Amino acid sequence: MEDRLDRQLRFIIEIDKVKAVLRRTRLFDNSRHENDAEHSWHLAVMALTLREYADGQIDIARVIEMVLVHDIVEADAGDTFLYDETANEAKEEIERQAAERIFGLLPADQKAWFASLWEEFEARLTAEARFAAALDRLEPMMQNALTAGYAWKRHNVRRGQVVGKNRPIVEAGSIALWRFAEGLLDRAVESGHLEE
Repeated sequence: MEDRLDRQLRFIIEIDKVKAVLRRTRLFDNSRHENDAEHSWHLAVMALTLREYADGQIDIARVIEMVLVHDIVEADAGDTFLYDETANEAKEEIERQAAERIFGLLPADQKAWFASLWEEFEARLTAEARFAAALDRLEPMMQNALTAGYAWKRHNVRRGQVVGKNRPIVEAGSIALWRFAEGLLDRAVESGHLEE
């Protein structure tokens, strides 16, 4: 019992590092960069709020579990910018090693459960994982749209890149949310916040 609790508490302390992982996007009010913990919390609330737009039947509890767990690996791996092709080449292996180490802090049964959630999110084979991934891609697009294209401009991201990286993921989880995102991108181009 003591060993189990000790391992669980070490894991909880370790994942506190996620709060220090800054993302490229800024909060909706443009006051500062978002951190990974805030991102995961926001996705959980988005899942509860937007679940009616998921394509197909979903277990909302499973979606929330995935969005809360999916970026824990970034405590070791850091946040890889979606549009950085070079960094994305090594991302999968770096994050897999991080998952092994961080989830390995837990007792075996919980390690397997957390790892299965993370792997399900990454594989996007279930309706829940596809919806979770759609939300994960939608939030930064919304952030950029509401911050005058902050990260898009800073990294010279063009509309075609945003569509190419996000459409397949968002559309697979929610056609309705992709339609909303397309409108967001159109308005961002019209306002000069995103280059065509």
